[in-house]
Amino acid sequence: MRAFPTDLFAGSRFAVVGLGRNGLAVARALLAMGAEVAAWDDAAAVRAAAGGLPLRDPRAGDFAFDALVLSPGIPHLLPQPHPAAERARAAGVAILSDADLLFQAVRRAGSRARFVGITGTNGKSTTTALLAHIVACAGAPVAAGGNLGTAALALPLLPDDGVYVLEMSSYMLERLATLRFDVAAMLNLSPDHLDRHGDMAGYMAAKRAIFARQAAGDLAVVGMDDADSRAMAAWLRDRPAQVVAVSGEMHESPPNPLPQGEGEPFVLLSLLSPVSPVPPFSLALSDAPALPGAHNAQNAAAAYAIARFLGVPGDAIARAMTSFPGLPHRQQRLGTIRGITFVNDSKATNADAAARALSCYERVVWIAGGLAKQGGIEALAPCFPRIARALLIGRDAPLLAATLAAHDVPHEIAGTLEAATLSAFAAAQAVGAPVVLLSPACASFDQFSGFDARGEKFAALVASLARERAA
Repeated sequence: MRAFPTDLFAGSRFAVVGLGRNGLAVARALLAMGAEVAAWDDAAAVRAAAGGLPLRDPRAGDFAFDALVLSPGIPHLLPQPHPAAERARAAGVAILSDADLLFQAVRRAGSRARFVGITGTNGKSTTTALLAHIVACAGAPVAAGGNLGTAALALPLLPDDGVYVLEMSSYMLERLATLRFDVAAMLNLSPDHLDRHGDMAGYMAAKRAIFARQAAGDLAVVGMDDADSRAMAAWLRDRPAQVVAVSGEMHESPPNPLPQGEGEPFVLLSLLSPVSPVPPFSLALSDAPALPGAHNAQNAAAAYAIARFLGVPGDAIARAMTSFPGLPHRQQRLGTIRGITFVNDSKATNADAAARALSCYERVVWIAGGLAKQGGIEALAPCFPRIARALLIGRDAPLLAATLAAHDVPHEIAGTLEAATLSAFAAAQAVGAPVVLLSPACASFDQFSGFDARGEKFAALVASLARERAA
């Protein structure tokens, strides 16, 4: 790994709008590669903390830029385009994700490193981190980032045998112009971010962009455990890339004999190719403690398919999966206090993600709430029998309470995460539930700066509770 040449974008001009975690890193990376940058954030306090970046309001002066780089959370179309996006469209200036600029930079630098893109409504962070872990354990140069962790353009330059593993949100995918993924994976689809994409059709179109520009010899991986993903798999049949379909569900007649282990195995199903580019795979869930549940079975299947395509041997993949430490805020076990295990799944910001966590436990005290997504938690009704008691937090706690009341689920509005954690521990002891699960099914921005801050607060509360009970 090495730094990009300092003259790589010499003579190019970029407007970078939004100077949070992503935009700040992008502006600095472009400057380091020799570009001229006009940086901006609508918040004066953020501009003041921009550390000497060249600032210019994109609403003033000319708009003679090679591209506008908008931070992913800033809309360029719906629900209301940012003024800089309106100016860019009027001037015919491309609006790009920094992932596209990373691809351009790598190729300009002469590297043939491969690109893997992973998307889906849920599971993309875990799959991204798992695949990067597998490739690293195999000894290949790898860099992971994008929507997860490091901004794409802040990743280092990899050699020809390197692999970039990028988590791609729908916001990033709708701003690609040149990036071609050697391997592209779409894990699953459920309604999310419809305010940004207009409707489910718009959301699916954004996700489908991960397969754009793929050619013969590339690999497309698609989940088969929901109807919209199956529809995308059917669309992929007429595309040039090889297609592998993955499932986290056991089937009575898999296409090839699978080795059996203890517990429910992870299963890879190659359904769309007459000759599969990867062999089938099985691994007992008990051997990979950081990957619980059928949803992680699908994540593991996707990671396996991609890793085999990249040339990693099957036994090396299995060993790496068993050593995978998992990610913070994704079914992260925080510890056990007096027989009650506390699980931090703060990343579950929609009902579908919460369903995946709830399905892993037979009896649970559930902490949920925040800013509800469209449809609330009604879709979680099949999981309600698992909930011994629910503690609700945040702005939309009354909305969630109404749904739970309609299904006779015991619940109370705790308001804050502090109150909910204490009440959940008491409830778990009282009803004999072995797990307290924070899996909010809601966004966090009413009370926290993000799901990570919410999860970190929960971890701190559990640690404090453990100290108190140990005293």
